[in-house]
Amino acid sequence: MPKASEIKKNQAVEYQGRVYFVKDIERSVPQGRAGGSLYRMRMYDVVTNQKLDETFKDSDMLNLADLVRRPAVFSYADGDEYVFMDTEDFTQYLLNKNAIEDDLLFITEDTEGLMVVLVSDSPVGVALPPTVELTIEETDPSVKGGSATARTKPAYLTTGLVVQVPEHISTGDRIKVNVEERKFLSRA
Repeated sequence: MPKASEIKKNQAVEYQGRVYFVKDIERSVPQGRAGGSLYRMRMYDVVTNQKLDETFKDSDMLNLADLVRRPAVFSYADGDEYVFMDTEDFTQYLLNKNAIEDDLLFITEDTEGLMVVLVSDSPVGVALPPTVELTIEETDPSVKGGSATARTKPAYLTTGLVVQVPEHISTGDRIKVNVEERKFLSRA
């Protein structure tokens, strides 16, 4: 059991009977206190993705969660259930649409670098790669010489995501998208 001062970003911890990803840690040293630092952690529930902000003393003990990430590919959707297949041992993992709703905007059958997140051998979510390649389903016609300007236009991708792209990009192009910022990076 590590102390709160030893917890790092992107680790999984057990707290109040639930498993959380630690997304951000802010350390502060109050002036009037003898010694101890405070660690304010922004955590997200791995099942519901609900945010929790909690402050711990540096000596508080936290349990690391038994969290496993397995490489996988998206197989198919069956109603509200989405099936992912482990690329190493071909195990199939079923995830409910509600658990991965935001992530579905970045997932296609050819998305590489996906990981299924398991807690106690049960799938609870997916971990996306930092960038994904997606195809533009609809956007305004491209403008010749549009790469010389910084103007953008909305592009509707095959997954339902909408991003701003430069004017020289056209319908049918494959583009790279930053997952965290939901922004256009480049042509694929």
